[in-house]
Amino acid sequence: MYKVIGSLRTRAFRVVWMLEELGQGYEVEPVRPRSETARAYNPSGKVPILLVDGEPILDSVAIVQFLADSHRRFTAPAETIERARQDSWTQFSVDDLESPLWFNAKNTFVLPEELRSQAAQTACKYDFDRALDHFAKRLGTNEYVTGAEFCVPDLLIGHCLNWAENGAGWPIPDGPVRAYLNRIRTRPAFQRVTAARDKS
Repeated sequence: MYKVIGSLRTRAFRVVWMLEELGQGYEVEPVRPRSETARAYNPSGKVPILLVDGEPILDSVAIVQFLADSHRRFTAPAETIERARQDSWTQFSVDDLESPLWFNAKNTFVLPEELRSQAAQTACKYDFDRALDHFAKRLGTNEYVTGAEFCVPDLLIGHCLNWAENGAGWPIPDGPVRAYLNRIRTRPAFQRVTAARDKS
């Protein structure tokens, strides 16, 4: 039984989604970032935190890769070319998609109002749109990023695309990226976590 610390309205969504994909048991303590509970495990107060036999693992990307490795699903083996390609997609999700989303969030509601920048928000949207164009070209005709099988970076990229549309208000245009997001949204595990989040 895993324990996830963090609200499903944060990146804890990713961790619970992976656990649902894996069919693993878990419980969620839906605390907000920078809460006393979160700071007890992570000095920054960031969530999610995954407790494994009482030991905390921090950062959603590290957590979902740990879970995939532990259960040998949704990931290529370490020390293979396939894993290097997969990790490249993971890095793309963090650098090219999540980075402008998070910086936009900081300048929308996270930072104190006097530190927020409308110019930064505009730049973030521009950067994200460029990343979508690169993503469409790189994805090509693949069903998922590395081919026909869903893997770790699909979960991360799917979360970012959903965040963009439903959180940042940045619509995903018609075309291969929209079709990809639609496939992601039909996954039963994604739908279960979305329903749980919407009830919270």
